[in-house]
Amino acid sequence: MRADGWLGVELRHLAALQAVAEEGSFGRAAERLGYTQSAVSQQIQALERVVGQRLVERPGGPRRVSLTEAGELLLRHAAGIVARLQAAQADLAAFAEGSAGTLRVGTFQSVGARVLPRLLRTFTETWPDVAVQLTEAADDGALLEAVERGELDFTFVMLPAEEGPFESLELMRDPYVVVLPSDSPLAGRPKPPSLREVAAMPLIGNRQCRSVHQIENRFRDAGLEPRIVFRSDDNGTIQELVAAGVGAALVPLLTVDPDHDGTVVIGLESVPPRRIGLAWHRDRYRSPAARAFVDLAAEVCARVESDLMGETAAAA
Repeated sequence: MRADGWLGVELRHLAALQAVAEEGSFGRAAERLGYTQSAVSQQIQALERVVGQRLVERPGGPRRVSLTEAGELLLRHAAGIVARLQAAQADLAAFAEGSAGTLRVGTFQSVGARVLPRLLRTFTETWPDVAVQLTEAADDGALLEAVERGELDFTFVMLPAEEGPFESLELMRDPYVVVLPSDSPLAGRPKPPSLREVAAMPLIGNRQCRSVHQIENRFRDAGLEPRIVFRSDDNGTIQELVAAGVGAALVPLLTVDPDHDGTVVIGLESVPPRRIGLAWHRDRYRSPAARAFVDLAAEVCARVESDLMGETAAAA
């Protein structure tokens, strides 16, 4: 097949291939795309003729439709092409809105609790015609996928960010601390517990946040195996369970309520801090409001980091 024959590939063909792969049937793919089932089938057939390969296994009956090996290979490219089209659509919408419109920002729990209130209060005073729409997830990988598809303009991430068409800016560093019940005998010691002592404690940790992998890898690099007794992605639940004596928690300081009566927080220098940044699609248009949001996020996070350093000094 001559290379210029591929110019016959249309975006609707690739969108149909993606929908069939994800839905597992021509009927459900048609419902998702707003086409008839026969139209989706014709688009797949047209795509197969252009590329010269059978792309879809059609078992017939109630069995799930699947892609051939060639179809899976093409799908990897198709998903990126469709995502770029969605991002282009979002770009033109942002360009048309100018200084008004909406900024869509991804975040995770600790940033939402201690950074965003300060950031949004100042941003909305300066840009009153720009609405900020927030999306929260425990996994920043899912948020980055939404940035790639054009569904989000920015997202807060843990650095280094996952590979992809992204640019990022480091905003702050968030130190890890040990959270203990207020009556723990370790709370009154002048010296913080060692990593070995922490590994021997029953620990309460996060389920999905990438910080949990950083912590557990730090233990294993030291030849230790942490004893996790419970996992939760709710920071308040973790701290309440520590107060109840279920275990200790080794968590980033940003996730901790420093005024909680039932717990004490101890600084831990043996674990490097997590790095928090803001990421966006490197090829996307950024409006003046979007650029102002990035600049203001850097200013606010610098102040939050300064506050955290004060809390760490008090906890040491």
